[in-house]
Amino acid sequence: MEQYAGLDVSLKAVSICVSDGAGAVQWRGDVVNDPVVVADALSRHAPHLVRAVLETGSCGIYLYRGLEALDVPVVCVCARHAKRVLQCRVNKTDANDAEGLAQLARTGWYREVYVKSASAHEIRAHLLARQQVAKARRDFENQIRALLRTFGLKVGQVTRARFEDRVRRLLQDVAALRLPVDQLLRARRSLLASQDALEAEIKRLAAADPRCELAQTMPGVGPLTALAFVSVLDGSERFAKSSSVGAYLGLTPRGHQSGDVSWTGRISKTGDAIARAMLYEAANVMMVRLKKNIPLKAWAIDLAERVGGKKARVALARKKKRGHSMNFMNISRA
Repeated sequence: MEQYAGLDVSLKAVSICVSDGAGAVQWRGDVVNDPVVVADALSRHAPHLVRAVLETGSCGIYLYRGLEALDVPVVCVCARHAKRVLQCRVNKTDANDAEGLAQLARTGWYREVYVKSASAHEIRAHLLARQQVAKARRDFENQIRALLRTFGLKVGQVTRARFEDRVRRLLQDVAALRLPVDQLLRARRSLLASQDALEAEIKRLAAADPRCELAQTMPGVGPLTALAFVSVLDGSERFAKSSSVGAYLGLTPRGHQSGDVSWTGRISKTGDAIARAMLYEAANVMMVRLKKNIPLKAWAIDLAERVGGKKARVALARKKKRGHSMNFMNISRA
């Protein structure tokens, strides 16, 4: 007798629903969010388990890896796709969601999602931490600029290293602002130190990875872009051809067709936002800062004159991505 299970994962607990091949519910229950506990519950209540389904999300990554290591036939499905099916229920509960996921497991009407390796998530943790620290530093700088602007003092365009000296010179005219601005500058110095430490570690990780070294041979690509791209791909076997990576990163336009209506919209912006932003920045560096005239740059500049700079940079980022993908696949399969 075939059995299927749906796992609705939360931070502390997992709601489990087991159904048979006809869709009839055989068992419901809640257990602690621990791979060993969940695997034990499935072995007792679903000895003929064919497939267990859980949704994407930060709470389910550790559970998925643990169940996979325990040889449980588990599949991670796209939460956005599953949401449309689960909304058919009038009442939303963890038990109902688990039953809906069990029906998805039985019918096979789902989109499986690849769960990245632990090493890829470690790299992503460094990139996310660096992004958050850099954002907080910019927020502090913008707050300081706003405080000074109220009194007619303008910081202007200065480098990151000269920002504090410029602010302290302006503070000489407004003694009342010295205490609050000084505290903001102190916090900014701490954030700068954290950002420098994270960037140093990112450079070390990139230097130790031959795939990153290969990616950095392309103009405009540095350690951050290379590491973000490598962590997103996480293995060449996931993609049959390099052109598929563009859609995976959200760099291809959306399409809509129904009857006589057919239009192409803006890029989808699905997938990893960090890698997409890094590739866009690399494209901008090639078009603006690169002095050497190479065919790819000439192609992008010619395209910018026809469709605009932003669209040309997206198209160049897509081309750079394809070049990275082909090299990445070659070195991974060597």
